[in-house]
Amino acid sequence: MVPSLHEWLGGTERLEQLTTLFYKKVLSDPLLEPVFRHMAPEHARHVAHFIGEVFGGPKLYTGTDGGSHAGMVAHHLDKHLDETKRRRWMSLLLESADEIGLPDDPEFRSALLGYLEWGSRIAVLNSNAVENPIQSDAPMPVWGWGEPGGPYTGG
Repeated sequence: MVPSLHEWLGGTERLEQLTTLFYKKVLSDPLLEPVFRHMAPEHARHVAHFIGEVFGGPKLYTGTDGGSHAGMVAHHLDKHLDETKRRRWMSLLLESADEIGLPDDPEFRSALLGYLEWGSRIAVLNSNAVENPIQSDAPMPVWGWGEPGGPYTGG
């Protein structure tokens, strides 16, 4: 039985550790801080739960947190992100993954990087939109070890 990405990285607690460290870095970063200055105190936990669910973990984001894929996209609308901010976001998140010791095997890091590239590029596209391109009943994205079919793209 192949473990999910969520299991492989160490579960929900590890993702919460990752996003907590990451958002501390974001709030200290002159480029990204203005974008995240007013984020809710539970933002890091919600992002951890979103990623965890996408990576095959428990449905904490859509269940416990009451979130949805469309809701996550809605948070990015009209934020006017750009490639410079996206790259900084990626850099800080990957730096945080290294600092907390997420697995560094090539297969996991390839899957993680693939998801982060996909998701961050979609966030930039959606941040320059004013209407949500995702229907309210759209399923959550699903990401795995690179099996055929790839992620659900929401379109």
